Amino acid sequence: MQKIKKGDNVVVLAGKDKGRTGEVVKVMPKEDKALVRGVNLVRRHQKQSAQAEGGIITKEAPIHLSNLALADPKDGKPTRVGFKVQEDGKKVRVAKRSGELIDG
Repeated sequence: MQKIKKGDNVVVLAGKDKGRTGEVVKVMPKEDKALVRGVNLVRRHQKQSAQAEGGIITKEAPIHLSNLALADPKDGKPTRVGFKVQEDGKKVRVAKRSGELIDG
């Protein structure tokens, strides 16, 4: 089970976007990276095609998972992730900071 999943709110711990928060759009477990909406923006030259216009576009670049921390559901501050097995046998993620459940 992954500690950071698609749809999670995360806080950036290091780099040019340190302290910023955003929603995880995509996780790439093989590369240990994630795409976060509005974070680690880069400008790229794009050639014109039938679908897209040419020019300089701004898009998100992947950021390493070690530079991300889950935002605590209670106060939005960075927290580590733990796991707990509930009575019904379901494994859920827990915020170490507040003890709050992350998975509904």
